[in-house]
Amino acid sequence: MALRTIMLRHKLEAAENRLQELRDKDSEFETREAELETAIGEATTEEESKTLDADIEAFEQERSAHREAVTRAEQEIEQIRADLAAEEAKEPKPAEAQPAAGANNERSENTPMNTRQQFFGMTTEQRDAFIGREDVKTFLTRVRELKGQNRSISGGELTIPEVFLGLIRENVPKYSKLLKYVNLRHVPGKARQTVPGAVPEAVWTEMCAKLNELDLDFNNVELDGYKVGGYVPVCNGLLEDSDIALATELIDMIAKAIAKALDKAIPYGKGKKMPLGIITRLCQTAQPDDYPDNARPWQDLHTSNIKKVTGTGVDLFKNIIKAAPAAKNNYASGSRFWVMNETTHMNLVAEALAFNANGALVAGMNNTMPVIGGDIVELEFFPDGVILTGYGDLYTLGERSGAKFGVSEHARFVEDQTVFKGTARYDGKPAVAEAFAVLYTGSTAPKAEDVTFAADTANTANTASAGGEG
Repeated sequence: MALRTIMLRHKLEAAENRLQELRDKDSEFETREAELETAIGEATTEEESKTLDADIEAFEQERSAHREAVTRAEQEIEQIRADLAAEEAKEPKPAEAQPAAGANNERSENTPMNTRQQFFGMTTEQRDAFIGREDVKTFLTRVRELKGQNRSISGGELTIPEVFLGLIRENVPKYSKLLKYVNLRHVPGKARQTVPGAVPEAVWTEMCAKLNELDLDFNNVELDGYKVGGYVPVCNGLLEDSDIALATELIDMIAKAIAKALDKAIPYGKGKKMPLGIITRLCQTAQPDDYPDNARPWQDLHTSNIKKVTGTGVDLFKNIIKAAPAAKNNYASGSRFWVMNETTHMNLVAEALAFNANGALVAGMNNTMPVIGGDIVELEFFPDGVILTGYGDLYTLGERSGAKFGVSEHARFVEDQTVFKGTARYDGKPAVAEAFAVLYTGSTAPKAEDVTFAADTANTANTASAGGEG
């Protein structure tokens, strides 16, 4: 089976899953619509009617956005299916296997059953075709050869096959909670993203009059490629197992490690040897010395885009709604998202319960922010009471190619483990910083230093704190 066919089927399954997730929300909109109908019949005062007007308008906008998302997902699936059909039509038809004389259709006792082990969403045929590729087979064989070498400090450097890298990239979103919201770009070396400045107003004039010149300006976001990685031990028993078990373990561990690092760097990255995080940028009180000349004009946002919200029950949600516009959507094409830890999320649910006994507002609190809309993402390292909101497509994350493996059987010899190292290269920063805001319920404003990164003990003598230099 052609590699492109395998990848298209993988993409089709992912797209169908996304569509199903969207359709699962249909019942939530039906429930909320019924609750609003009940509330309309029970409204008796002008204030209640005004509140309902706002609720209905927000509901209609959210439902309209949901329907548009469903339509886009359906169109994407139709396109993938068309591409898949075209690719499958190009493939030669395999000759049918003829049964041996006297053979029956029953599986003999000595005939091994086809394994049905799931391999990153692939069917058995797709998986076998992937494992059977010459470059993948060579890669996995070389890993086993390293395991059998004499113990020594030196290890072999293994370039991951491009098809293998594709699976790693496809699998990172499975573990990363923020990657799907930001603007991910695959770039070799240093890269620049063009960002438009403020859009001017067009000028009205007579039908046949001259046009006025519009003042448009563009700026760049420069991206480098910083290394993120580490090493992980693998039981030697896996290295003696099937190619499927080995490949699954390798891809799974690399994807989890990269995803965890990315999720922390996107909001809190220090900008030194790692991406610049959203919250880190908003907390800046002065323009950095290395701020690029061709970037958008630097703005001090630590007051305008970091807002304290107070109150309980309905007052708390009112204040959140009032503070949310600090994140401007002038350049956004995607929807707003909200990031917080589980404790903060559950506290919001509790506050919703406090003022709505019918649970209408709480119905939208599972994974979306009520009234305003937008997905709620839980990240455990966020401080209590800190909420990041904004438009993720205005954060640019650049991914460089060339990930590599390093292998050593010496480091964990007595534990019967082989150590694998995995690396990747990323850089990122807010393309439009004012598209994000931080809300907090505590007594002190959030700081970039509230979240630290794993200490770079392999390269730094002073390991008390990583300081974002990892």
